[in-house]
Amino acid sequence: QVQLVESGGGLVQPGGSLELSCVASGRIFSICAPGWYRQGPGKQRELVATISNNGSTNYADSVKGRFTMSRDNAKNTIYLQMNSLKPEDTAVYYCNAHRAVSNLDFWGQGTQVTVSS
Repeated sequence: QVQLVESGGGLVQPGGSLELSCVASGRIFSICAPGWYRQGPGKQRELVATISNNGSTNYADSVKGRFTMSRDNAKNTIYLQMNSLKPEDTAVYYCNAHRAVSNLDFWGQGTQVTVSS
């Protein structure tokens, strides 16, 4: 059974930083593309960042230059370093593993990030 467990969320002031982590059960990220999504209050879930097996990344325009996604294959873990946080970054952040060949998605339980003074 695939399990994705996020951690690192919390309350931070505008301009602050947080780092999210997502640990996968087994080597799921070697066969599924990992990504981070978020869902703000009253909003639809949106893609934040993805990372390929060779480490190349893609980001939503709203977080480019502020967020950095990385991976540690030895630890079956992905990270999202979030800097210069804004109130509009407030959301539940979800770890995702997408298997394109079967169009399957695996999700973590989510971690709350609140940016407020």
